[in-house]
Amino acid sequence: MRFLGKKRRPPPAGPRKNQWKDPQGERAAKNAIRTKTARRKALAQWIGVMTGMVFAAWLIVMGVKYSGPALQMLLEIKTITVEGAHHIDKQKVLDLAKVKPGTALHHIVTRVMKEQLESHPWIKEAEVTRVPFHELRISLVERIPAAIVRTDSQNFLTDAEGHVLTRLGQTDDDALPLVTGIDSKGLLEGTESVRKVITSGIELAELIGQTFEGRLQVNAENPSNLVALVQGVRFQFGEEAVKEQWERFRRVKPPLRTLNFDGHGRRANEVDLRYGNRIVVREGG
Repeated sequence: MRFLGKKRRPPPAGPRKNQWKDPQGERAAKNAIRTKTARRKALAQWIGVMTGMVFAAWLIVMGVKYSGPALQMLLEIKTITVEGAHHIDKQKVLDLAKVKPGTALHHIVTRVMKEQLESHPWIKEAEVTRVPFHELRISLVERIPAAIVRTDSQNFLTDAEGHVLTRLGQTDDDALPLVTGIDSKGLLEGTESVRKVITSGIELAELIGQTFEGRLQVNAENPSNLVALVQGVRFQFGEEAVKEQWERFRRVKPPLRTLNFDGHGRRANEVDLRYGNRIVVREGG
C-alpha cells in the first residue's frame, strides 16, 4: 500500500527580503552624510569669521571714537620752528603754512605745506618735518638778490635765475648790477627766455667785476647783442658764450697799453667782442 504523505504548503506571500547588500549604495549614503557634515562645518566657520570681523570693526570704531581726543592731545603742535628765514618774517611763513591752532602732527600733509611755502617768490626751497611729539619744523632756502631789472620806469629785484623777488618802484640798489631792455610782461610771467637774458647779464657782471670796479649796466634789448657799460666803456657781446668772449678780451688787454680803461686820458670808448677772430676797440676823447 502506497504511503501518501501530506504535501507541504508554500509559505505565505510577503515582502521579499534583500538577502544581498549593495556596497556602492552604502558608500554613496556615507558620502552624502560626510558632505552634509562638511557643509555644516564650513557654514559654522563662515559665521564665526563674519562675527569676528563685525566685532573687530566695532572695536576699531569704538577705539577711534574714544581714543581720538587723547591722540589729538598727545600729538598737538605746540612748537613751530622756522629756520633759514632772513628776508621773510616768521609770521608770514606761518600764514603761508596755514597751521591752525590745536592741529595734530599726524594731520599735517608735508607735501601740500611745502608747495604752499614755495609759492612765495622769496622761498626757493622748503622742507617740512614733523618732530615727535609736539614740534613742526620748517626749514627754508631763500633766494638771494642778484640784480635790479628796470622796465617801464620801474625797478624789480631778481635773483641769479631771473625770478622776480619784489617790485621796488623807483627804489634802486647801486650794489647790484642794473639790467635794462627787458620785456615787462615776460619778466612778470617768468618767461624762460627773459630769465635766461637776466642770467646772462648777471654772469657778465660777475666776470667784468673781476677786472673793473664800479656798477655794471647791461642793455639786454637785443639778446643776441648784449651791451655792458662800466666806467664809461661799452662792451658789446655776440651770441657766443659771454665767458669765452670776455676771456678773449682779457688775453689781449695787456698789450693795449696805449689805451686806458679807467676813464682818464686817452681811453677806449667801446670794445666790440662780437667777432670770433678779432677784437675791435674804438677810442674816445
